[in-house]
Amino acid sequence: MPNRKKRILKRIFKWRYKYISQKTFIYILSVVVGLLAGLASVTLKNITYFIEASLEKGIIVSSNQLYFILPTIGLTLVYLYVKFIHKEKLKHAVSSILLSLSRKKGIIPRKQILTQLITAPLTVGFGGSVGLLGPAVASGAAISSNVGQLFHMNAKTRSLLIACASAGAIASIFQSPIAAIIFAVEVFSLDLTMISMLPLLLASISGVLTSYFFLGNEVLFKFNIDQSFEVKDTLFYVLLGIGTAVASIYFTKMYFGILHLFKPLKSPKYKLLVGGLAIGIMLYLIPPLYGEGFGFINDLLDDNHLKALGNTPFDNYIDNIWVVIALLFGITIFKAVAMTTTLAAGGAGGTFIPTMVMGSALGNVVAKVINNLGLGFSVSESNFTLIGMAGLIAGVLHAPLTAIFLIAEITGGYALFVPLMITASISYLITKNAIDYNIYTRELAESGDLLTHDKDHAVLTLMELDDIIETNFKVVHPEMTLGQMLHESVAKSTRNIYPVVTKEKAMVGIVLLDDIREFMFDISLHNTIKVESFMHNAPEYIFHGEDSMQKVMQKFQDSGAWNLPVIKNGKYVGFVSKSKLLTAYRRELINFTGN
Repeated sequence: MPNRKKRILKRIFKWRYKYISQKTFIYILSVVVGLLAGLASVTLKNITYFIEASLEKGIIVSSNQLYFILPTIGLTLVYLYVKFIHKEKLKHAVSSILLSLSRKKGIIPRKQILTQLITAPLTVGFGGSVGLLGPAVASGAAISSNVGQLFHMNAKTRSLLIACASAGAIASIFQSPIAAIIFAVEVFSLDLTMISMLPLLLASISGVLTSYFFLGNEVLFKFNIDQSFEVKDTLFYVLLGIGTAVASIYFTKMYFGILHLFKPLKSPKYKLLVGGLAIGIMLYLIPPLYGEGFGFINDLLDDNHLKALGNTPFDNYIDNIWVVIALLFGITIFKAVAMTTTLAAGGAGGTFIPTMVMGSALGNVVAKVINNLGLGFSVSESNFTLIGMAGLIAGVLHAPLTAIFLIAEITGGYALFVPLMITASISYLITKNAIDYNIYTRELAESGDLLTHDKDHAVLTLMELDDIIETNFKVVHPEMTLGQMLHESVAKSTRNIYPVVTKEKAMVGIVLLDDIREFMFDISLHNTIKVESFMHNAPEYIFHGEDSMQKVMQKFQDSGAWNLPVIKNGKYVGFVSKSKLLTAYRRELINFTGN
């Protein structure tokens, strides 16, 4: 059977190479991965909704009101799946994709397809306060990576296909093809050229058509604009932009802060118990934190805050508008906490949709405060709910264009384009100045694994240190005499630099041919002078596993050296030469730009 499969694939490859150009084949693959990513997204949504519907008919609507224990059950099921089937720690969906693009040449394990389709619905379906967009993108990315590997695509094409799958997944979930393309450009740092534009467009179209085919004209947010933008409200949108910026900074700091709090809990069981208990308490006090939160957003857009809040311990005071405002603000505060706690406890999910929920609550709060201050101002609460989502997306994800076009597309709200631009741009500018990297990219940036729109930085990130290390240097030892060095190393080497290492392979210095040239022909010195007497320190050292390629390039620039030694785990492994580094840089630049 395997041989038959190989023969069939071989025939397909021959036919493809004979009749289809590389460019046309990439277009075909972009449609295929967009379709498959859309199918994965629809499957993810349907599994999650099936779990939610099943639970609503049972525990949630029972007289016991035990829904707040469901997230712990979901986290337990995820834990069992990860331990006995997946057997690897779950990683943040989008961050793992970015790492595969920068360090793994766009190769993603096949099992990630199924893992995302199982763990995310279990987490969200049982009430985990996370979203499905990240897992949908990750599943689509894994599909596209393996399709690219199947057809022997190079690393650059695999990266493009991963971006296409991401666009297809987002277009399928939100039915927003333009925002899907922009997301791929902003978040994955893809250069938007005609070479990449058309595949992204095709993938986005196939993704959204998949959604229409399986879900019909069903939309996430049912909203009609009944009050368009008015110039007199500009100041309020500016204030909302500032507010969403502050909330974005809070969101990011809370995200990393809670993850840091869970680090001392080494056992996944302890994380599950502590996280499950914390989520349960939050859900009991603030029920809208349950699950993704699309129902909550829709209720706010319908100006039905009572339905959005549901049954809370504060129902006796719900007639007071300021109590309502306080509860909505509580959702703004605790959505980030509930989301991060779910992830830290071992759950699987994304941060994009929780960001929207938090933004919708904050936007509604700002509008309600304006309308109830008694100063005679009146603004549309539903409009502010929408624009608050854009402000949080722009600030938390550092993706202002995605925020603007996504909210405009999913609501048909192009009449709000100006306030969307005002709030999103202000939120992004303030947050970007306060926090250099978003929650997807911070850890990658700290480890030097982040691709950006800066071509120089991106090319250096794609380069691998192991590919440019040279090992054909003759080593010498400190206790060797000059004569031994000449006979055992210099005479057998074509290089003019000699690393001095101990028996334990620890590097203690270097010797240049110029260091011994003046007395190497004086035979009387051959047995009296030892290497340790004329060795000296290298101008700089490269530490394998610690120094990024950017730092390596900087060390060459600062030291002015042509060769620098590489140290790995305290031991000498070889040298990197400036000429080989620049040659590798030039080669990677050509591959990256296609020029």
